[in-house]
Amino acid sequence: MTFDAFERRHIGPSTDQESTMLKELGYPSLEDFISQVVPSSIAMTHALADLLPSARTEVEVIAELREMASRNKVFTSLIGTGYYGTHTPAVILRNVLENPAWYTAYTPYQPEISQGRLEALFAFQTLICDMTGLDIANASMLDEGTAAAEAMTLARRAHKGSDDAVFFVDKNVHPQTYAVVVARAKPLGISVVTIDASNALPEQEFFGVLVQYPNTLGEILHYESLSKSAHDRSALVVAATDLLALTLLAPPGEWGADVVVGSAQRFGVPMGFGGPHAGFMSVRNGLERGMPGRLIGQSVDSDGNPGFRLALQTREQHIRRDKATSNICTAQVLLAVMSAFYAMYHGPKGLTHIANRVHRGAQQLNQSLTNGAVKVLSKDFFDTLMVSVSDSGVIAKKAREAGFNLRVIDGQTIGISLDETTTQADLQAVCAVFGVTLLPQVGNAGMSFPDSLHRKSAFLSHPIFNTNHSETAMMRYLRSLADKDLALDRTMIPLGSCTMKLNAVTEMESVTWPEFSSLHPFAPADQSVGSRELISQLSQWLVSITGYDAVSLQPNAGSQGEFAGLLAIRNYHDSRGDSHRNICLIPSSAHGTNAASAVMAGMKVVVVECDDLGNVSVEDLSAKISLHAQNLAALMVTYPSTHGVFETAITQICGLVHDAGGQVYVDGANLNALVGLAQPGKFGADVSHLNLHKTFCIPHGGGGPGVGPVICRAHLAPFLPNHPLDPTAGPATGPGPISAAPFGSASI
Repeated sequence: MTFDAFERRHIGPSTDQESTMLKELGYPSLEDFISQVVPSSIAMTHALADLLPSARTEVEVIAELREMASRNKVFTSLIGTGYYGTHTPAVILRNVLENPAWYTAYTPYQPEISQGRLEALFAFQTLICDMTGLDIANASMLDEGTAAAEAMTLARRAHKGSDDAVFFVDKNVHPQTYAVVVARAKPLGISVVTIDASNALPEQEFFGVLVQYPNTLGEILHYESLSKSAHDRSALVVAATDLLALTLLAPPGEWGADVVVGSAQRFGVPMGFGGPHAGFMSVRNGLERGMPGRLIGQSVDSDGNPGFRLALQTREQHIRRDKATSNICTAQVLLAVMSAFYAMYHGPKGLTHIANRVHRGAQQLNQSLTNGAVKVLSKDFFDTLMVSVSDSGVIAKKAREAGFNLRVIDGQTIGISLDETTTQADLQAVCAVFGVTLLPQVGNAGMSFPDSLHRKSAFLSHPIFNTNHSETAMMRYLRSLADKDLALDRTMIPLGSCTMKLNAVTEMESVTWPEFSSLHPFAPADQSVGSRELISQLSQWLVSITGYDAVSLQPNAGSQGEFAGLLAIRNYHDSRGDSHRNICLIPSSAHGTNAASAVMAGMKVVVVECDDLGNVSVEDLSAKISLHAQNLAALMVTYPSTHGVFETAITQICGLVHDAGGQVYVDGANLNALVGLAQPGKFGADVSHLNLHKTFCIPHGGGGPGVGPVICRAHLAPFLPNHPLDPTAGPATGPGPISAAPFGSASI
């Protein structure tokens, strides 16, 4: 090992410590130990080093990342569509996003070592409840698109009518949200019907309706009558919304929304080429037990002191398995607490000031374009204008030449979305693109939407949002929370494969470089050449490590990778005329997410028993295969098992399933025990998800972010996720997007 080698600094046990452990176990060397643990039938016969480039030192890695970053082009993106420029306060950037006390913490299953993070998440829930005007919010979702899809299934569970009832989606929700909802609906047999929410609701039976507020074109519609009509027909109203806009707009809960979803990205979290960001969901009273994800509650400890802990966990997959409300575990904790701290740092007055500045900029641009005889189509708006032009392509090209990205709606319509980073110089440059002069701002122009939609209710009145507005106060508050938590900056967290991982600073350093963090996910592809090369390189390495043939990095959590893998199996069977194959065999020892994911993919779970040692019972598996052979879709098996054991029968197990026409899904949660030793793609598996936040270097973040790539053999590759806004993000034959952004949480 060379002096500069990465592992010299980062592999915990020393050679002496390794020797001591091996001696206690009775093995002369690590090689002898591994040969006894890993079945010879699956052991790699060649070195992983033969499949991968030579290792780099940390200095070389940073230099290579710098070179990749230099091939990205950082434009000012005014595309909007759910992603906006934002200023991350330096005190939050330095003390949270770049602080191992926050980014290396584990999921807060143990409240006694998680009080700081739980307090921050409780504040996030309070933020979402206050802004949306609803009663209960969860501790984050994966992104806005998946939050909307989860809201659809929540509404379906709450529906008491016919199974044939459909889900209405307004034609002007964000296109990526619509695509995620449709992809999620299909395997569940839910029909999604596109409507125009400005008109009366269609007469057919429906269980819910999704609207965007403001919508994807920037229009602000009044949905009170729509809500009343939906409620009169026993359906729920789901509103996807924008937190910054809600400082000025009447909250959806006040005009009748039952569920509100969205993204907290523009509250201080960089765009990051699509993620990670904290999605959110809030609901009215009565729907809380149907909510997905974590809920933080305040309680009293054994000494009578207030404390925070996870609440209502009986809804969740680790307890209810195939009957859970969702397959998601924790979601985007690190990003959720950043957004909560952003709200605390600015307070209600500061947030309102930012929103007013954005809105005044949009008004100023509207007046300037109109004065210059450019037709603005928008009437009631907050931050987004739709502009009629003779040729959108020409205008967009001219804008790019000036360093700006505008949104091309169609051949004659351009969208312009402003944000808190927009300056007067930016507005002058945009006006120049259209050949007009920027007019001075009008001192008191009022709001560009009806008074009936003005926010009149107070928000964020709790002292926690009205105290720490100076950098010093916020820094001390953040430190006080971190001191209540346990993370890898203090000690190891011995809770299993999820936590036995590395968060080297070198692996984190580039996350906040603007060349990566400031990219809009829907910007032209030639502006993200470096990021796309990084994505391609990682994809190739994962294929080499696992022995599979194709991979998608889009799933932004292990749970979503599971869903994507099972969806690939489902669509593979459908393509062969085997739509009746819907039985998924799952060992009794499996993680609860497996069963929940199978149900989401439209499968029925049949449990396979385990023997006294925790191994899959080959006898019971054979019996279940015989019983369900004609309808067998898949077997899900974790390898090594959840008990940490390399089951010797794994090749036989895969063969039994294949002989019956099924596919084998190997859960990759424990891949860190396989890397360099065995390749699931070579010993019989057809598809896996990987956990980059477990096996590799992505921070666990106290419960997210995560990345759960789905990786498969060649015959399943045509059924990997794709994306309607980026044809390079997956095969044209794919089922649609699993995540809102084409490459999921690309910045990590």
